[in-house]
Amino acid sequence: QPSIFNVRVPLADRDEVFLMNTFTDAQLVVSREVSDLLDRLGRDGFTPDARERDAFTTLAENGFIVESRATDRRNIEDFFTEFRSGQDQLRVTVLTTLQCNFACDYCIQGDHGEYNKTAAKMSLETAARVAEWIEGRMQAIAPKSFSLTFFGGEPLLNLPVVYYLAERLSQSCERRGVSMVMNIITNGLLLTPEVVDRLTPYGPLGVKVTLDGDRDTHNRMRPLRGGQGTFDRILQNIRLVADKVRVSIGGNFDESSVDSYPALIQYLREQDFADKLQKVSFKPIIR
Repeated sequence: QPSIFNVRVPLADRDEVFLMNTFTDAQLVVSREVSDLLDRLGRDGFTPDARERDAFTTLAENGFIVESRATDRRNIEDFFTEFRSGQDQLRVTVLTTLQCNFACDYCIQGDHGEYNKTAAKMSLETAARVAEWIEGRMQAIAPKSFSLTFFGGEPLLNLPVVYYLAERLSQSCERRGVSMVMNIITNGLLLTPEVVDRLTPYGPLGVKVTLDGDRDTHNRMRPLRGGQGTFDRILQNIRLVADKVRVSIGGNFDESSVDSYPALIQYLREQDFADKLQKVSFKPIIR
């Protein structure tokens, strides 16, 4: 039967449907006929033909079809049990700041109007307490590896905290024989070679950068606070660091921007860093 984690977004102009499973993160663009198969699944008297069986196989492989609701619930329970209690890896996400230099109108953190003037920014004193807590968890869990993710707001607006935590926790991991990896979820505007070169000595670094469609669409969806576009500068930054870090591309779309994504994907394919991209994935904006 259809997974409870399925999300469907009709692409009216193309007579297709964007399918996403929020558990497996699988994403497919399919015909309306294939999407309708999910509704017909399990109905009395429904016998799929050979073509429909092939579609069912693809949907099942990507998690859109599961054995039962109990399977879905068991999968998510197992995921969170492992995430919370697994001891092989310690994973920590640090919000260095809630401030942001962009003005995305769909911001899920409520960053509108005067929000940015009073948004919190982590101090070095707080960062020291965070590091102490993480070191305590390392001591208690004794993980084999440690994953540190910087998030925001825009995390690179607080580089002193990023550098401090990266250096201190790298040293803590080295003393304990723990491997460390870092990730940054960033809008990409401040992702310069200088920032990357400062961080990579502390461990492998991955970055996820958001592009909301082709150049014109992205600049409309994700402008600076003064209204200026950001697409060209972000792409230049990616170009300059793609040989140094693992780069993934994410994006957020709604009905006004979804048709620009084929152009974005084609543009990315044509770039000299295309073969360096680890992952490209897009998700619908839920307003």
